[in-house]
Amino acid sequence: MSAEPRHAAAPAPLALSPEVAEALDSGAPVVALESTLLAHGLPRPDNRAAADEVEAAVRAGGAVPATIAVLDGVPHVGLTAEQVDRVCADPDLAKLGVRDLPVAAALGLSGATTVSSTALLAAAAGIGVFATGGLGGVHRQSAETFDESADLTALSRTSLAVVCAGVKSILDVPATLERMESLSITVVGYGTTTFPGFYVADSGSAVDWSVDTPEQAAAVLATRRELTPGAVVVANPLPADQQLDPELHDRVIAGALAAAEAAGVRGKAVTPFVLDHLHRESGGATLEVNVRLVLRNAELAGRIAAALAGAAR
Repeated sequence: MSAEPRHAAAPAPLALSPEVAEALDSGAPVVALESTLLAHGLPRPDNRAAADEVEAAVRAGGAVPATIAVLDGVPHVGLTAEQVDRVCADPDLAKLGVRDLPVAAALGLSGATTVSSTALLAAAAGIGVFATGGLGGVHRQSAETFDESADLTALSRTSLAVVCAGVKSILDVPATLERMESLSITVVGYGTTTFPGFYVADSGSAVDWSVDTPEQAAAVLATRRELTPGAVVVANPLPADQQLDPELHDRVIAGALAAAEAAGVRGKAVTPFVLDHLHRESGGATLEVNVRLVLRNAELAGRIAAALAGAAR
């Protein structure tokens, strides 16, 4: 009697690309990738080239890439080149978190998936590793605004490893780490106990635990799955010689946040507004660092997925 496919529990409307479906059926390693980075995080036309580079980095790590997006109401796990073209070219593509998925699916709409919705759909498909740039979290002045990313609650109930370069620089990092602790999200540094600051290697905050190899990261995820649902965040800092100059970082972040406040930008519009401001004010330096850290995370995620698949055999 043949074993059930690894994605058998995925909801019926979920569309897996042939390559992703075959990999999951055979137990081969797969890495989920978000599409909001492409649609809203990187400027056109740089985003289209970056899409291919990120998928290539996952393959270099030994895994199959599965970029996720919702197209005409259908969640797609793994995109064709034409579908990636569509995601990267459409300036009006919606930004879909978990709360938005039912609306898009019911009304036949299209959108790029955030960390929260990518994690949900990846887990539904049976994918255990997800690579991104930086997580959402607790925003500055959240005591007044109550602005906290849905990424955190989504990760608290989604069993997969998320490789990232920390949380986005515009956030309150200490508060975000406290919230992760409250939600019992496991956080480990990759080769460090310093929590990275996205564009910079050191956010100024520390983490309690670290792993030094993809195999150790995979073992932590496997053990977490045996204990209770929830994600393992693998915080992968840029090397110091590849980070954004810290003085430039502090200056442009302060300017970007002030500009967002002056413009009255709120909610999920803050991140794309600030990223665009950072790109312009840094002369493109933040874009270069952003792509660099995503590629490093994608390659490491491929290695962790390969180790996880190897351990399961």
